[in-house]
This record gives sequence, C-alpha cells and structure tokens, in this order.
Amino acid sequence: VFQDTDTLAETLHLEPMQIEARLASARRKLNTARLLRVAPGRDEKILTAWNGLMIKGMAHAGRLLGQEDCIASAARAVDFVRTQLWRDGRLLATHKDGKSHLNAYLDDYAFLMDGVLELLQARWRDGDMRFLVALTDALLTHYEDRDQGGFYFTADDHEKLIHRPKPAGDEAIPAGNGVAAQVLLRLGHLLGDSRYLDAAERTLKALYRDMARFPSGHNALLHALEEYHTPAQTLVLRGTPAAMQPWLARCQQGYAPRRVVLAIPDNATYLPGVLAQRVAKDKVSAYV
Repeated sequence: VFQDTDTLAETLHLEPMQIEARLASARRKLNTARLLRVAPGRDEKILTAWNGLMIKGMAHAGRLLGQEDCIASAARAVDFVRTQLWRDGRLLATHKDGKSHLNAYLDDYAFLMDGVLELLQARWRDGDMRFLVALTDALLTHYEDRDQGGFYFTADDHEKLIHRPKPAGDEAIPAGNGVAAQVLLRLGHLLGDSRYLDAAERTLKALYRDMARFPSGHNALLHALEEYHTPAQTLVLRGTPAAMQPWLARCQQGYAPRRVVLAIPDNATYLPGVLAQRVAKDKVSAYV
C-alpha cells in the first residue's frame, strides 16, 4: 500500500527528513544493482506507420490540452518523415542508422495522412497541407483497386506476391483501409474534391460484406461508414493568428470528435480546392 512520507514517518516514529534520506539511500543501492544487469535491447528503427499514429496522438492531445510541446513534437516528427522517408513523391517504410529503405505500405500512407490532418488542426503550416495532398494522391495512384474498390496493402510496383492483400479488419492497430477511408472523407469535404469522396465510397462498398459479417472487428471501417452517412462538421477560420485564437478556442470547446477545425492564417499560400475560396473578409471569417 502506498504511503506518503509523513504517514511513514508517523508509523515508524521518525522525522520526515530521516524517511527521505533512507529512501534516497535505497534508490542509490537499487540503481547500483541494476547497473550490474544486462540492459534490455531496444528496437531503434523508425517506422513511418507508427510515427503516423504517434503524430496524431501528440497533435490531438496538444490541441485539446493546450500543450504546445506535444504539438511541436508532432511537427518535428512530420518534418523528419518528410526529409528522411519521402523520396521522389513516394514514402519509404523504415529508417535506422541514417538509412531509409523499403517501399511503404498502405498503413504508412493512411496513418501518416491521418496524423498530418490532425496536426493541421493544431497548427497550420502550408508545407503540411501540400504534403498531405501529395500523400493522398500517391495513395490513390499506387494502392487503390480501381476495379473493385478499396486499397491494397502493397503498391502497384511492389515485388510480385502470391497474393496482394487488401486488409479490412482491425488488429493491434486499425485497418489501413478504414483509416484511409476516414481521411479521404474528411479531406474530400474540406477541399471539395470528389475524387477523395468517391474513393472512400468505393472502399466502403468493397469491404461492406466484411463489416456486416463481423462488425466488432472492423471499427475503423465502421467509423468511416458513419462519417460517410453523416459527414463531420467542418469549420475553416481565416484571419490573423492572434485574431483567430479566441475563435479557435471556442470552436474546440467540448467533446466533438467529429468536428474538423482549421485556423488558416491570412498569409497562407497553399490553399487547394475550395480552401482558396475561404478568404478573410474581416478580422476573422468563419466558414461552416
């Protein structure tokens, strides 16, 4: 049972400072003994997909909790992926000891797209939106099954396999097809791009039988299906960063997991799709 210092001092009839000294001595002895043991190995490769998951988590937590250090961490991770794992318009899957290699998989694209979209809600950067659009277009070009719908796990120029899988079910991490459909729906509505919306619809139609057969194993796809029928609320703010801040705080109040809020400064230069029409007509303009 955990006891604080004062309680221990009272129980043992000692002064609190004596308790602190004994605990410090015990920690030193334990640390000395631990140094004699072989330290467990650490897997130090950097995976694009897992970084995508972490980027989303850090950006989401930073945005809702007002933790700028979390948002900055997510931004540094995006910058690392873009400089080290993005080559000639394509992602690589892993990086270690200064070397990036292996063609990326569906999860690398889907999870990173999801993370970058979340980061854009926490902090707008022109380069991030440009990167997100490039990732999405690469996904559609190299991974989509244009005949049947959905996305293959491997690219169209990957080494030839006996079977080219199209994962639908969630396992330890969400299904790439489910996350891809979610991002395509949100980005499609945000940019007014029917290509993204159509690709998401084809994915849901292609994998609907799997969802119907085993719903609890397809949560990512069910999430996308819900947003297909009832799209997320989308709010775009335009103005100076300082003027938008109270508006942004108001838009992010409460629990609203199906709300997308972007605060785009008036000096932004890359505004694809209908974002170009969302101009600041006053100190702050809001488009809902």
